[in-house]
Amino acid sequence: MVLLRSIATVGGYTMLSRVLGFARDILVAAILGAGPVADAFFIAFKFPNVFRRLFAEGAFNAAFVPLFAGKYEGDGPESAKAFAEKAFAFLFWILLGLLIVMELAMPWAMQLFAPGFMDEPEKFDLAVELTRITFPYLLFISLVSLMAGVLNSLNKFAAAAATPVLLNICLIGAILGLTPHLPSPGHALAWGVFGAGIVQFIWLFWHCAKHNMTLKLRIMRWDTDVKLMVKRIIPGALGAGIYQVNLLVDMMIATLLPTGSISYLFYADRINQLPLGVVGVAVGTALLPMLSRQLRSGDEDGAMNSLNRALEFSLFLTLPAAVAYMVIADPIVSILFERKEFTASDSQATAAALFVYAFGLPAYVLNKALTPGFFARGDTKTPMIIAGVCMVVNIVFNLILMGPFLHVGLAMATVISAWTNTVLLAVVLGKRGYFKIDARLKSRFWRILLCCLVMGGLLYGMTLVSADYIAGSLIERILTLSAFIAVGLVSYFVCGHITGAARLSEVKRLVKR
Repeated sequence: MVLLRSIATVGGYTMLSRVLGFARDILVAAILGAGPVADAFFIAFKFPNVFRRLFAEGAFNAAFVPLFAGKYEGDGPESAKAFAEKAFAFLFWILLGLLIVMELAMPWAMQLFAPGFMDEPEKFDLAVELTRITFPYLLFISLVSLMAGVLNSLNKFAAAAATPVLLNICLIGAILGLTPHLPSPGHALAWGVFGAGIVQFIWLFWHCAKHNMTLKLRIMRWDTDVKLMVKRIIPGALGAGIYQVNLLVDMMIATLLPTGSISYLFYADRINQLPLGVVGVAVGTALLPMLSRQLRSGDEDGAMNSLNRALEFSLFLTLPAAVAYMVIADPIVSILFERKEFTASDSQATAAALFVYAFGLPAYVLNKALTPGFFARGDTKTPMIIAGVCMVVNIVFNLILMGPFLHVGLAMATVISAWTNTVLLAVVLGKRGYFKIDARLKSRFWRILLCCLVMGGLLYGMTLVSADYIAGSLIERILTLSAFIAVGLVSYFVCGHITGAARLSEVKRLVKR
């Protein structure tokens, strides 16, 4: 079960990152709240991350990893290393140019990406200043993504999976250590993002060197390998980053809504990102190199089985999280964030967005599992076409729903778009003969769904008897949230063992690995 072991490695480190991320977000919510400084920082933080997830983690790795893995298997380590250095040089020089242009053009770029801020000059100027500090993070973290692709292709997942932990450590240190010495907590967090990029780069560069993959910076070369990689990157930039593109569109439109809307969506998405990161990113990261190797060796049956097991694993861990978010969205947000600058009304607005995002959570994760079915075959064009359709769907529903539902309408549009993406990916893969739901996946799905309903009923019952504790002291609130988590986990896994959705022995083997 190499795939599950790889998923568990990535997922385990991602879980640690998410725990630290929650600690970070609790600090940010308490100190920044959901006001203008928070809105400005979240735009500054989102700006380089969207570019990174679109072009580095998404399209670039989707094009780079199959080519690197193919060269490593077919031509040996030295050929693969030479190709990685050419890709490294290409990414560095292109992004350095983009960085210089964006730093100079930031006020005009901010008018495009945060048009609503133009009516508030102080918030607009702050967003420009903070984004100029955070934007160099794009260069460092994109090179980190490339080196992560190298290590993942060598089946070395731990070091790359640990890099988000370093980001959260840097941001926690920045908000605690730098806030008293800078104009605002937003400035402290922005410099924390900048420093995190450098730390993460050094971390992965060292690990690549440990595995004889020290990547030297060279002059960019435009040869056959680079041309093929770029040919695959261009269409994949949209196809691999549909979720991030939709969030960016949401953020752009959210700037037109009342102050705090950006923050509500950010905090809700952060909670939603826990299962998405632990399961979705882990599945996609581990699945792409494996499918690439299986297809290169002609093992179509093995690739089909890997895809079905990845979907089964994704549903087993994602559906209960989605149901839990729907049932206890209010207690989760209130217990995690409601203190100091983050008010009860902020909690209610954030919980409403989280409730809606939960409906799309399975789609986000399934997309991470389905997309490698195209990328491993060198097809980045089809996901691009599908993503184009979904982008139109997202924008249309944003404009329709933002009026009556404000920021919650934006979350609704994102969910509709995500499910559209999932259905189209699955249908196209099926028509091409690359994907067919096997008997085990069909059987497990209905059992998983039954377990989710049982767990959801128990959690709903808990909300009826724990209202006083949710609004109680800090200790009472922490214990209450812990009780929700414990009851949800125990009831789900016990039900899963009884129904056969996942035997306890299977879970034990996975945890042990």
